[in-house]
Amino acid sequence: MRFLFRPPATEAGGLLALPWARPLEEWDEKLLLTVPQRGISRHVVRFVASEGRVYALKEIAEPLARHEYALLGEFEQEGLPTVSVLGLCVDRPDDQQAILVTRYLEHSMSYRYLFSSPRGDHSADRLVGTLVELLVRLHLAGIFWGDCSLSNTLFRLDAGKLAAYLVDAETAERHPTLSNGQRAYDVDLARERIGGELLDLQAGGVLHPDIDPIRVADSVPERYAALWDEVTREEFFRLDEQRYRVAERLRRLNDLGFDVDEVELTTSDKGARLRVDIRVAEIGQHRRELFRLTGLEAQENQALRLLNDLRSFRAYLEQRDGHPVPDATAGHLWRNEVYDPVVAAVPPDLLGVLSPAELFHEVLVHRWYLSEHAGRDVGTTAALRSYLATVLPDQDVEVPAEPDD
Repeated sequence: MRFLFRPPATEAGGLLALPWARPLEEWDEKLLLTVPQRGISRHVVRFVASEGRVYALKEIAEPLARHEYALLGEFEQEGLPTVSVLGLCVDRPDDQQAILVTRYLEHSMSYRYLFSSPRGDHSADRLVGTLVELLVRLHLAGIFWGDCSLSNTLFRLDAGKLAAYLVDAETAERHPTLSNGQRAYDVDLARERIGGELLDLQAGGVLHPDIDPIRVADSVPERYAALWDEVTREEFFRLDEQRYRVAERLRRLNDLGFDVDEVELTTSDKGARLRVDIRVAEIGQHRRELFRLTGLEAQENQALRLLNDLRSFRAYLEQRDGHPVPDATAGHLWRNEVYDPVVAAVPPDLLGVLSPAELFHEVLVHRWYLSEHAGRDVGTTAALRSYLATVLPDQDVEVPAEPDD
């Protein structure tokens, strides 16, 4: 057998003792984890833990495994929203298929889990819209997916919104750019697969009776075309409209979840032409700012929400103390006096699929609702007590970090 691991290879040390020579289906249950948030796969997939991290192992034909291993590595380096690949096991005994090893996407959920969990208030339209955004982002990067579906996507909450991540790249192809025909074919495949998946949920009694699977699936091409046009079209306008029209276009793109890499504005006596290049990787301005000030890792929308609370806390400090408070000082005090106490107050048995940053965001939302009802600011402490008593107990339990003995 041979193993291929992406840097840092030291992370894979704890996995080498696993029984790689045996088919995944025959592995001892004591070595495996049960991940309630997982979706359905046409391949044999198992989950294991090593040194506090969870990994997904997928058994597939070696050419496909090598192809996916290489592509996922490229995608990760470019910051695209995909799962992170760790390694590959090939040349297994008895002509067994290869095993692809990816890092478990923490706090992620399958579409089936989203519809069947106590938090299953995520509409089909919302899920499909998030998936269409992912497909547009991949197409902008020259990636033909070839198997776009809800099953091949994982979702994570990001300050109440959903973010989508590509999971399965075995059919994906990389090109400098995609033709209109390639994009249309990918979109049509997505429409067909999404319709089948929603019909399956309907047959299982999971889908809300008001949701029409065919209508939702048939909306995919229209949604895609509208979003693709919004992020790629050139605009023409009068010179005296230049300033506000550029600002308006950039704001719309940011509201849609896209960041702008470059703006090209060409002017002539007839007017101005605006062309924008989209940054296809996950936007990270707020994530980087939050990490700089607090050392916290979060998704982009979560980071924006937490930064807003930090700024509010800083204004309170400056009013209380009567002098300006440096950014670094405000970040340190906010984390120690506000954020960390909230996260630490959550009982271990009530930790669910929510990340700490998402949980803090929900406490802030709960505080807003309580304050609206009371006609005054109830404060974070009171909101936290209410949230722990009335909201969090309904959450599901997160996958353990280590298998049971």
